[in-house]
Amino acid sequence: MNSRKTTKFAHAGRSATGATCVERTISRFVEYRPRRIVCLSAESADWIWRIGAWDSVVGTTAFFTVPEKAEPKPRIGGFSTAQIDEIAELEPDLIIAYSDVQAPLLAELMRRGFPVLGTNQRTLAEIESTLMLLGRIVGHEPEAARWLKEFQRRLTPVEKAKVRPRVYFEEWNDPLVSGIAWVSELIERAGGKDVFSEMRTQRAALNRVVEPDEVRRRNPEIILASWCGRAVRIPEIVSRPGWEKVSAVQNERVYEIHSSEILQPGFRLVEGYERVKEWLKSA
Repeated sequence: MNSRKTTKFAHAGRSATGATCVERTISRFVEYRPRRIVCLSAESADWIWRIGAWDSVVGTTAFFTVPEKAEPKPRIGGFSTAQIDEIAELEPDLIIAYSDVQAPLLAELMRRGFPVLGTNQRTLAEIESTLMLLGRIVGHEPEAARWLKEFQRRLTPVEKAKVRPRVYFEEWNDPLVSGIAWVSELIERAGGKDVFSEMRTQRAALNRVVEPDEVRRRNPEIILASWCGRAVRIPEIVSRPGWEKVSAVQNERVYEIHSSEILQPGFRLVEGYERVKEWLKSA
């Protein structure tokens, strides 16, 4: 597939029209599977490596840590700051990206004639569909199916607990942003109660902004934080005005989860889920 002559855009969305677009694009890729893929999101690179198609990848985001035994690939910038000229030098026949945050970058890549696959998964079900989609595109469906079963097995809900601790998940600190849908789902599967569960249907982060006083009023027993690519400062959280009365602060149950384990919609969510289960079990 020549990236300068062929342009394709598929968006893994919720509408029937979007699904039809994805199917048509997949049909083309089955015939002409991409051999030079650039992954602008870490979870897609991780998944392609796991299912055995790593030789098809020619470049990745700097947020992806290449596994020890895997062949290193060029790193072409951060999540929203990828270098287009460096991408062009790799001559990709497919660029995989994720979320509305990368939309401006995707638009520019499309204007330059590159084939792009943009996904915007928010729920666990959407994540599973996207992982299978990637498996089909690179021609590794059986491997993707096996890994997906493992993914589902490791995210099995815990046995129903008599008491479900109240949990506040903080995705960002300024302003405060509550957890995206799949995080809320994982909290519930782990036996907790997301104190802002009504907000998880809001797909955009700006629509999940919460007030510090409202967090205090809902009095979470556990606070989990992952600040989307930067280190969490727990002392900053516990010193917020009025939060000294919050149960999680009083009982020193404020924890950080690395964003690679909880904010990247891919296989590594199983690692974040294990951490959440352990913390909730001790509540």
